[in-house]
Amino acid sequence: MNPGMTMRELTEPTTLTSASFEELAREMLVRLGEQPYREGLLKTPERYANALQYLTKGYGEDPEQMLKAALFSVDYDEMVIVKDIEMFSLCEHHVLPFFGKVHVAYIPKGKVIGLSKVPRLVEVFARRLQVQERLTVQIAETIQKAIQPLGVGVVIEARHLCMMMRGVEKQHSATVTSSMLGAFRAQQTRQEFLSLIHAKNGNGI
Repeated sequence: MNPGMTMRELTEPTTLTSASFEELAREMLVRLGEQPYREGLLKTPERYANALQYLTKGYGEDPEQMLKAALFSVDYDEMVIVKDIEMFSLCEHHVLPFFGKVHVAYIPKGKVIGLSKVPRLVEVFARRLQVQERLTVQIAETIQKAIQPLGVGVVIEARHLCMMMRGVEKQHSATVTSSMLGAFRAQQTRQEFLSLIHAKNGNGI
């Protein structure tokens, strides 16, 4: 942070409207000491812009509306679990990837979510600049708001390149976060959820 920045500069976003994304990426290459017009980097600014826009496409999607389009009435009140959902996101502190698995469970109260929408919900929030803790809470709270179940549980296990490639450089460390709402705050329900997401059957599921 620049100590000379004013309070307005710290709180209000600024943009360089005269420069395209590709021009900004090209300037970044120059500041890194590269030659952006050499063969290998000639199309890198365009590729980088496209990649970053894809990796943050979640900003343009409404997670609540996406869930509301796939709600079904059911007479079922046992735990529903979708586990081992692959997740890729970008750390908002260093814009480096973190990746891992998300496990989601809820106990319905009259309505369930179409199973494919749970991974889609994870992706909507993951395709934004994130911190793992907030990502975990956003998934749980969105499900809670959409179908008002008896409870929701979300666990994320992830590895962060900002820890593996820089800073402490610990390649084998993992971060685990959880959000437990409603019935999942009870020890017995929480333990059942945790046991089921780590259980494997003969088929390796």
